[in-house]
Amino acid sequence: MTLQTFFEKFDLFADAPNAVAKMRELVLELAVQGKLVDQKNADGSAVKLLADISSERDERAEFLRTPKEPALSNGSENAFQIPSTWVWAKLGNIALQIQYGYTASADHNSTDVRMLRITDIQNNRVNWPSVPGCQITAAEAEKYLLIPNDILIARTGGTIGKSFIIPDAPVRSVFASYLIRVTPPSSMEARFLKIFLESPLYWTQLQAMSAGTGQPNVNGQALGRLKLPLPPLAEQKRIVAKVDELMALCDRLEAQQQEREEKHAALARASLARFAAASTPANLNFLFHNSFDIVPADLRKAILAMAVRGKLLPQNPQDEPASKLLKRIDLLKREAATTGRTRSTENRDSTLCAPAPFEIPSTWIWTELSNLGQTSTGKTPPTGNPEFFSGNIPFIGPGQIRPSGEMIETEKFISELGISSSTEAKPGDILMVCIGGSIGKSAIVKERLAFNQQLNLISPIEVETGYLFSVLNAEYFYERVISSSSGSATPIINRSKWNSILVPLPPLAEQRRIVAKVDQLMSLVDQLETQLAASRATAKNLLEAVVTELTRQSPPPEWGRLPFFAPTTNLPPCALTDSSSKTSRALRIACSISPKAGVPRC
Repeated sequence: MTLQTFFEKFDLFADAPNAVAKMRELVLELAVQGKLVDQKNADGSAVKLLADISSERDERAEFLRTPKEPALSNGSENAFQIPSTWVWAKLGNIALQIQYGYTASADHNSTDVRMLRITDIQNNRVNWPSVPGCQITAAEAEKYLLIPNDILIARTGGTIGKSFIIPDAPVRSVFASYLIRVTPPSSMEARFLKIFLESPLYWTQLQAMSAGTGQPNVNGQALGRLKLPLPPLAEQKRIVAKVDELMALCDRLEAQQQEREEKHAALARASLARFAAASTPANLNFLFHNSFDIVPADLRKAILAMAVRGKLLPQNPQDEPASKLLKRIDLLKREAATTGRTRSTENRDSTLCAPAPFEIPSTWIWTELSNLGQTSTGKTPPTGNPEFFSGNIPFIGPGQIRPSGEMIETEKFISELGISSSTEAKPGDILMVCIGGSIGKSAIVKERLAFNQQLNLISPIEVETGYLFSVLNAEYFYERVISSSSGSATPIINRSKWNSILVPLPPLAEQRRIVAKVDQLMSLVDQLETQLAASRATAKNLLEAVVTELTRQSPPPEWGRLPFFAPTTNLPPCALTDSSSKTSRALRIACSISPKAGVPRC
């Protein structure tokens, strides 16, 4: 596959993670390897350019702050083979200077001389009017004033290695101490040096230099030792022009991809909303139709939303009404209280509850959560008594409950004595996180355990645990938890407010049918998610194979024979798999890759 074909057919690889970013990286990698444009004999050799740069450095020797680095050979120690007209060099032998920035405090009231900081550079742009000033003498300012084509490199922190080329200097500005200035010689194309400072070759070397340090940083001496391939000046200019052209194409592809994704997401949300608002049970085949691509997470939300609204299955008029079930639950709770197994908690009349969140079938009833079982809040045993923590009973907190509802193993255990000073949960109980960033996560208890004060528990009585678990995971319930919680930075919902959240209660027989249907549908979603993950992995592997093949090609691609076209899907027929799959279409275009890439030919 040629690079031109790769760009023309890029939409076939768009399912791969970070596909456009990978495309940009490929352009930069090919640019510094001499494979992006062709070489011309009329360009001469970069050996002469290196001599011109050396002469320019000699002329400015009294101003240089960059010690000369030992010259490189074109031997096997270099990262890759370069064209015969190129040479390997070190940045310390190319740059006129590698200089640390000026140390001063930002002064927003001063505008005579601005001080450009790392934080002022966002997305390769600077809003110069917002750059603060600084106190600096005229003599000092002359040493640090920025001019066009200066390249600034962040030398520490999370942005280490990020570079910015000064396109112009609309205001008098110096640069701050966490930046290093690299001044390119006038005899080379500064933009080519910027391309190198964004390429995989640069980042590989930089990471090796900063590895093993507590706070990542790079200094001027290390930058001077960076190895870069240097083409003749005329070829540098062609490379810069081609990179600009291809990066503009990447920008357009990225914008088109984002627009398609936003439209698709909006369409999916609108369709799901209309679907959930239907007055009759849903046609579930619609959700799983291969032409309606819904994100699995949204699909799970839609299934739970329909389950708790009575729209997943038709109602059976022969079922015992939920109102009778609620009375029976109340009676069972009272009987348990008289035998001393639980404390007495009287059911609240549903007519005293807050307005219902949505409409439910006539055989259902709204009731408060606490009316459906015994609720409690966890407790941590006193840590001063080691006997409390010498047993084998698991003791958990929010960290043991995953967003998926699974419960992971704990490293904390307590004794029978410890559980008497904590709160016990038994198989079939439901736990929910009631504080912090993971508030609302819930899990069904599978074994006897104890839990801390950051969790609430409900032990269902005459209610299907699976149905109540679906309610607690429904989006409406989470919204009620958040709206009822206190605290802004750390939301907390106390047990009293948690108890009073309204729950839609169906007849018991219908609960069981709902649980069976939800389990069936969630299993289908799991299968769908597995298929999507496999599809993304296939697209990723395919993209990597194509990139590997392109970077192995020794001659540069022949550009200009065909104009750039918008991405297209008009491909030759090939019966590898279902033609409706984007990944399958990507596999069809991969037929032009050599067998070394690991993709079978048609």
